[in-house]
Amino acid sequence: MNSQLVKTLVQIIHSLSPAEKQLLEKELHLSYDWNLLKANILERGKKLSQKMGNESLSDSISELILEMREERDQQLMESCHYYE
Repeated sequence: MNSQLVKTLVQIIHSLSPAEKQLLEKELHLSYDWNLLKANILERGKKLSQKMGNESLSDSISELILEMREERDQQLMESCHYYE
């Protein structure tokens, strides 16, 4: 594999304007099969769940979001007291 060529191509692609990137995608016929992508995500989720002993991730994610909201609320309250 020619890793230097790949790195150079990545640099070139990153330097393209949005219109040029859109043309490149059109020329390369890059289109995503969202149903296939969804199936892959669900399959990875099943594998992850099996590795974790079928433990649900939703509870920990919900707790994390709640904790982040509480921290942000505290930051906002502290900033309001700063201006009083």
